[in-house]
Amino acid sequence: MRTFSLPDLGEGLQDAEVVSWHVATGDHVVADQPLVAVETDKAVIEIPSPYAGRIARLHAKIGERVKVGGPLVEFAEGTPADAGAIVGELAGPLPSAEEDVQPRPPVSGPRAAPAVRQRARELGVDLADVMASGPGGTITTEDVEKTARIAAATTPAEEVKGVRRAMALNMARAGAEIVPATVSDDADIGDWQEGEDFTVRLVRAIVAGCKAAPALNAWFDGARMERRLHSVIDLGLAVDIGDGLIVPVLRDVGNRDATSLRGGIDRLKADVRARTVPLTELRGQTITLSNFGMFAGRYATLVIVPPQVAILGAGMARPAVALREGSPVVRRILPLSLTFDHRAVTGAEAALFVYAAIRDLERQT
Repeated sequence: MRTFSLPDLGEGLQDAEVVSWHVATGDHVVADQPLVAVETDKAVIEIPSPYAGRIARLHAKIGERVKVGGPLVEFAEGTPADAGAIVGELAGPLPSAEEDVQPRPPVSGPRAAPAVRQRARELGVDLADVMASGPGGTITTEDVEKTARIAAATTPAEEVKGVRRAMALNMARAGAEIVPATVSDDADIGDWQEGEDFTVRLVRAIVAGCKAAPALNAWFDGARMERRLHSVIDLGLAVDIGDGLIVPVLRDVGNRDATSLRGGIDRLKADVRARTVPLTELRGQTITLSNFGMFAGRYATLVIVPPQVAILGAGMARPAVALREGSPVVRRILPLSLTFDHRAVTGAEAALFVYAAIRDLERQT
């Protein structure tokens, strides 16, 4: 017997959910034949067979999560393939969902009369979940019935998986590591041409900001107190897919024209929504853009995912009164919010970035 375990999936991913099996027990497979599709926190990945042989056992069911290094398939016999089954490289462990969870202090048992306890049993209510309103912290029948009504109107708890799980872990990591500060300002885009490409203009503004303040196109390692400035701008684009955010990377945006940028943006968004974006296009961002204003909102304190040090957010453009040559006029105003890691970026550098971005956005072409 030979056991094939879930290989390293890269990006510090620690487990994956089985989406579908391409083989069944008893099947004969050849090396590199697709075995299983798994969903990581970032993408759906096809894992090929590392051996040729007969499938003796599938160790995981569809919907089950398997840890990296955990058993996937058992072969009755197998011949190793020429190439290994490495599908990524370990970038570093993600924080465990159990980290920093403090144990609940012991509490005394709930105080309730026998009739109230009987009513709780009838309604399936755990008295530990009931907020007491009676004298001395005693639970009343009304307390039990109120808890039952709330429970009936609440959807059952569900495990957070896939993209939303990755988002939760990344946000927890960012909250633990980053020291955020935000600079907000407005750009007057009233002179834009009809049909102006909004996202491309924002990308171009970020390029201008990075040229004026290179410190924001950087990575920062707080443990080592090291900063790495990047000469190439690899821009993360926050894409909402309904179940969370995925941030693919638009490479070398400073050396691409508008046509190339638009083609790259469309391709990345299509790949993300089809869940076919390669892992290589989900890592290596040096700065991120969030166009949250396409839904609502003007300003925001955004979340930076380390090791990046900055994220620019664009709010909803709106008509507003502005002064032009000393006279009030109605102009189209675009609100901007730059959140930066104050461990690595000064306030002056952040303000210089915003100033350069606004200057670029206010150009007619």
